[in-house]
Amino acid sequence: MRARDENKEQAIRDNALEMVVDKGFDGLSMQKLAKKAGVSPATIYIYFKDREDLILQIYLRESVRLFDATLKNFDPGMSFEEGLRIQWINRAKYCIKYPKQMHFLEQIRHSPLYQKALALTDPRLQRSMETFVTNAIKRKQLVKVPVEVYWSIAFAPLYTLVNFHRVGTSVGGHKFVLTDKIMMETLRLVVKSLTP
Repeated sequence: MRARDENKEQAIRDNALEMVVDKGFDGLSMQKLAKKAGVSPATIYIYFKDREDLILQIYLRESVRLFDATLKNFDPGMSFEEGLRIQWINRAKYCIKYPKQMHFLEQIRHSPLYQKALALTDPRLQRSMETFVTNAIKRKQLVKVPVEVYWSIAFAPLYTLVNFHRVGTSVGGHKFVLTDKIMMETLRLVVKSLTP
């Protein structure tokens, strides 16, 4: 059995992620990936059982990185406004710094692999968010709504702004750069809409 080489494994992961983002899941062939990563096709199977395992392992790694970034300086016991502010800042920074990784995570969300990916997902973020929301509702800082409604109101505006920033234009092709001022103005309206 050959020894694992972290540099080769990283090259395989990075190139696979890039291929999926650029060409979709159908564009990820193990032969093309091996060539792009500078390894033999057999080398890929030292690290991953098959193509699906590779994709799911990339998802697992990237979702943990996103969760770790989201939870930086966050405490579920914080006030609703402060906790949401920290999450927005953390999520925006991560999305802007790692656009390909975020695109990859979105592709998984809209793929047949999503249920398998969810089964691998680190439960820390969900537990932390559930505690945060429960605390905010108990303190009457947050209206009680279904989780899908909460998520749509609490985070969809942020991701829309980040996407406008990523492409450099907003609705109608207007030039757009996400500033702290715009983000905080939007957050203020989100908090207002979710506060009893």
